[in-house]
Amino acid sequence: MTQIDGLIAALNNTDPLYLYLSIFFFAFIENLFPPSPSDLVIAFGGSLVGVGKLDPVLTVFWATLGGTLGFAVVYFIGFFFGKEILNAGKFRFLPLDKVTKVEHWFTKYGYGLVVANRFLSGTRAVISFFAGISKLPFSITLPLCAVSALLWDSLLVFGGAMLGRNWRLLEHYLDIYGLIVVILIIAVSAFFLLRYLYKRTHD
Repeated sequence: MTQIDGLIAALNNTDPLYLYLSIFFFAFIENLFPPSPSDLVIAFGGSLVGVGKLDPVLTVFWATLGGTLGFAVVYFIGFFFGKEILNAGKFRFLPLDKVTKVEHWFTKYGYGLVVANRFLSGTRAVISFFAGISKLPFSITLPLCAVSALLWDSLLVFGGAMLGRNWRLLEHYLDIYGLIVVILIIAVSAFFLLRYLYKRTHD
């Protein structure tokens, strides 16, 4: 039995209140310490919705609240301490001379990235961090993040409820989905890099 299997077995025999809090916790902590099995835990919560152990509205609510508050925490870390963290060399893959360009991208496309952030597994914490560094208005950013979390978590809960005891099939689909997302991100990044290099050599 894997650690995840052990965790799921423990959750399956837990009081519903603690299940809701567990869903909230994993959705919240994913933003601070990725990667986290939050999607899998939420999908498992959906399977418990399917057998009547959990309420669908409350399950989606706690998952959405955890993800949104976690996003907010990382947003404020980026907002108040982002430049200091970058200056300390915590992101060696992103030289400081590129930070301004990233901020420009967030100024231009930031709201779209915030809306899509829950659907971009593996980049959620990065998006919230740079949303804070870019000083995107919190009054707009937080509701957009909440909408993103609501849509994604509703899909996970619905999928888990539909699959029931076979909810673990979602893990396979999530792995495929995550791989597709990574490939698309690499492809888009390569496109912009090649375009940048082309313009630089032809200017």
